[in-house]
Parts: sequence; structure tokens; C-alpha cells
Amino acid sequence: MISVCCKRSTTSSHGSFHLKSLSFGLPRPILTARFLSIPVNQIKRSTGKVFRSADEAIVDVKSNSLIASSGFGLCGTPDTLIEAVAQRPEIKNLTLISNNAGIDKSGLALLLHSGQITKLIGSYIGANKLLENLYLTGQISLELTPQGTLAEKCRAGAAGIPAFYTPTGYGTPVQTGLIPIRYSAQDPSKVEIPGEKREVREFDGKQYLLERAIKADYAFVHVWKADKFGNCVFRYSAQNFGGVMARNARVTIVEAEEIVEPGEIDPDQVHLPGIFVNRIVPATAKKQIERIVLRSGTHDQSSSNSTIKSESNMKTDDPKLAAKIKRELIAGRAAQELKDGMYVNLGIGMPMLVLNSLSRIRIYIYKVKMESLVRMGPYPTAEEVDGDIVNAGKETVTLLPGASTFDSSESFAMIRGGHVDVSILGAMQVSRSGDLANFMIPGKSVKGMGGAMDLVSNPDSTKVMIVMDHCDKHGVSKLVNDCQLPLTGTRCVSQVITDLAVFDIDRIAGKMTLVDLQPGVTLQEVQEKTDAEFEIGANLKS
Repeated sequence: MISVCCKRSTTSSHGSFHLKSLSFGLPRPILTARFLSIPVNQIKRSTGKVFRSADEAIVDVKSNSLIASSGFGLCGTPDTLIEAVAQRPEIKNLTLISNNAGIDKSGLALLLHSGQITKLIGSYIGANKLLENLYLTGQISLELTPQGTLAEKCRAGAAGIPAFYTPTGYGTPVQTGLIPIRYSAQDPSKVEIPGEKREVREFDGKQYLLERAIKADYAFVHVWKADKFGNCVFRYSAQNFGGVMARNARVTIVEAEEIVEPGEIDPDQVHLPGIFVNRIVPATAKKQIERIVLRSGTHDQSSSNSTIKSESNMKTDDPKLAAKIKRELIAGRAAQELKDGMYVNLGIGMPMLVLNSLSRIRIYIYKVKMESLVRMGPYPTAEEVDGDIVNAGKETVTLLPGASTFDSSESFAMIRGGHVDVSILGAMQVSRSGDLANFMIPGKSVKGMGGAMDLVSNPDSTKVMIVMDHCDKHGVSKLVNDCQLPLTGTRCVSQVITDLAVFDIDRIAGKMTLVDLQPGVTLQEVQEKTDAEFEIGANLKS
């Protein structure tokens, strides 16, 4: 029986021995059930789980495989394994599960350029223009999935749970299935593969969507350290999706920056137990950083980006400087709404600028990063840059004393569970009743929802604050009676801060109230530039 296990298993002799000891007396099919999805070839390699190279470890990966790949942006991406697949063009029609697909020719974008990916299941396109173009022209399938839901689908699949209910995405195109999976290559204005409509069920007066679990054939995961039994340790933000994806797949291959002997990793420090790991290879690819952002000398980002509030200071002929001043004005006003001790999530773009203002007005908050950390600090100096510590915008940052790190699954449990006090996001449109649209313009621009749908899924417990320009680049109001763009969430926004004014929204009554004006702005200007109906607060009527 031991010889049968050793012959059929892709794990080491250690793994086979433990498998036999755990399964003694059970029928033979149970022993091999873990690898039923794809037949695994006999592989000539060194003994144990450690392979000499990524080329050896992926030798049995075939076309049409479903592969889960760790990483957030370029942080924690398994570049060594990705590069090995790119060197084998005969491996085609791959479906990749990943939060995003890299940029340029970095990360999974390398496999987009080589034409080996047929479908991506992910949450965010971001700056990946190639992926956006391939999707909009019908050359690739894209199953956009909220970031927290993606993590939970992987976690559920790993735990043998076929499906689960989540509030994320209710009332949006995720529920109705109106986000196309694939457009027609012959006529991109037509949908070839429509999205899947979700089942809805009510629990305790709240609506939830049924989401099915994912089970991958392979997982490619980057780790900081692994011992020869497969016990692994991640590092800072590089945890992201690594843990849930490694646990999910039928065959998990980790690339490790450092491979050590058993016993060199304290059992209490293991993030990923070796039972989930089948193969280990050295990580030889150079670690990449998507956005290196620095603070200069001893002055942090806040000292060089001071919020300028006076009307005279806002006047400039330089459009870039004017835009910068406007963004900082909005962020500075948002910071005034926060209180000491709050747990706050800052989204990509303008919301990140709120952190600058907090240091000036001396509010102490716990910045919650939706990927994997609490207590984020300022941008680093050149000497402090660490590719494993990034913010939601994939920018290099630092950690403050008292920081903690964790994976994406736990991060979104904090968010959906209402443990975060405030979530600050950007927007394309906000309605007078608090509906939010901020992730796509059908047929023109698709960035993906990322974690935004999760971040607005529990507005009774987490206040959703929007920071945005009052009008778009064409001068059209972004505050509307009803959103015309696909929704990120319904009746979820409680406050909107623009370059002109501050509005509070009664989500239950569906009413918007003007409560403050930015310096130098008149009530008449706000009325002329706002399409949404709104009431005027008592403090502004006098």
C-alpha cells in the first residue's frame, strides 16, 4: 500500500507516508481522490517536495487548466512560475484565478502577451490596458468578481463548502448577471457569453447573494520562506491571496525566497501548513514593485502636500497644479470628519490623500488596508522601500508601531462584518438616495470593482464616505438623482465631499442635504452645478 501511494502521489515520500497513516484501512480510491481533476505524470526529480526548478515543477501542467495565482498588483506574485509557463507556449487556453493580471509584461500580464490565457476570474483590471482591450474586443473572457467574494470563493473551495451567501453585490450587475463575461470578437457591441444571474435570499431582513465556490487544478503561490515539508511563511502584504489559493488547489506549487530545513520555522509562525503544499521551487525571478513612491529626506508626504484652503491659493494657471490643489482640498475636508481611534479604509486614488491631512490635524486612526494590514504609515524613504509593504494603490508605504498583517480573506471578513468604522472611496456617480457607481462605463472603460462592493456591503455598520470632483471633465455633475452607470452598491453612501461642498445622505429616506460649502464657494454655484435634488441644511439658510 505504501508503494502504491508513492507511485501515484505527486508529493514526497514524507507526504505519502503521512497519507497512508491518515488513511489506513480506507478503500484505495480515497487515497488518490485529491488528484482526480488532472492526471499527473510521473516526474523525474529530486526526492521530497523540493524541485530543482520551476520548469520541473510545472512539467505536468496542461492546456485548459484552472490555475489560482497569488498576488495583489505585483506584490506576492509567483513570477518564477509564471515565467516558466510563458516558456511553454504549448500550454494554452488557461483560466486564471487572480485578483488582477499585472501590468505591462509583469506578473500575469506576461501570459496575456503570450496569448496563453483564455479566461480570467478576477476583481480588478486597473492600469492593465492590454487586458481591458482584450476584454472589450471579445478576445478574452473576464469574470469580474468582488475582491472579498473572490477570496471567499477560494476559501470555501478549500474547505469543501460548495457555496455561501454574501451581502456583497446585491442590487448591482453582479446580482443581475449584466456584466458580460465575453463580448463578440466579430461585433464587440454584442455579448457572446453573458454574466451569471445570482440567486437571492433574505436573512434577518437583509438580502444576500448565493456564490459558488471555486476549486482550482493548480495554485501558483509566492512565499517568503518554506521548509522542506512545505510549511510556509508569508511576508507582510505579500500574504494577500496566497493562503486561500494555496489551500484551494488540488496541486499547490509554491516558490520560496528561502528554503530551509524542517524545524527552522517555529510551528507557531507557520502561515501555510505543509499539508496544503505539494511542490516547492526556489523563487529566482527578480521581485517587482508596481509603484515606488517616496517621501523626500526627513520630510514626509504630508509636509510636501499640504492642503491649501484659501481661495487665493487655489488660483493657478497650471491645470496639473490646480487639480492637485483641488484633490488635497477634498481630502483635507474628509479628514475633518474622522475621530480618534477610528478604523478607516482608504480606497485607491484621492482617498489615499486623506492620510496626509490626518498627520497635520493629529487624528490618530487605524488605517485598514483591504488587502492585508492595519496601521499603515507614510511613504518610505529610498532606504525603507520594501516591495512586500504596499497600499491599496500598490504604492510603497511603511508600517507604524502596532501594525498587524493578515490575508485577504480575513481582511474582507473585517469589512463585511462591520468592524471598520469608515470607508472612504472615489466615485463616478452618486445618487441622492446614496447609490454608488464607480467601477465601469459599459463598452468604454472597465477597471473592475476591486474591493469596493465589499466595502459598501454593510453601510449600517460602516459609514461610506465619497470623495470626488463635483463635476466630470466635461462639466457634468457627478451628483445625480439616479445613477446611469452600473451600480457598485445601493443606498450605501452616507456622505459626499467634493471640491464645492459637503452633502449628507439619509439612505432610508433617500434625501440629500447640503451641510457645508468649501472656502470661496457660493450656494448659487453649488445649485447650478448639481443635478441631484438636495435640501439645504439649517446652518446654510441664514
